[in-house]
Amino acid sequence: MTILKSEPALKSETIVIAAEMDIVKSRQAVRVASVALGFKLVDQTKIVTAASELARNTLVYGKGGKLILEVVVKDQRKGLRMIFEDQGPGIPDLKLAMTDGYTTGGGLGMGLSGAKRLVSEFDIVSRPGEGTRVVATKWM
Repeated sequence: MTILKSEPALKSETIVIAAEMDIVKSRQAVRVASVALGFKLVDQTKIVTAASELARNTLVYGKGGKLILEVVVKDQRKGLRMIFEDQGPGIPDLKLAMTDGYTTGGGLGMGLSGAKRLVSEFDIVSRPGEGTRVVATKWM
């Protein structure tokens, strides 16, 4: 699975997502990083909400994985890039999975599509049996 990363990371932190508590750790790490970068409160809330949804998907549907949190710079703008990876069952139909209201669980089916709306850039690669990788970046 390959998603191109065009900007090198200035700083990187990896958080293993293996239990419910790791969703909280992911959310806290994203909040600390977004505050340190100087995101305004509204944008902090958006990126933390996206991180929470994606971390939960990594745990529940991907059966665990990791978050790689990176500070990046592009055209003199700073950003926060979140890479969620799992080795779970993968998503057989990404287009359907990105549709509002679609769910294979008991949720509202807004996690992936909602997270996409909350960040500046969003990319997802998934193959059945190989897992899923989501790259979500919020620019200042």
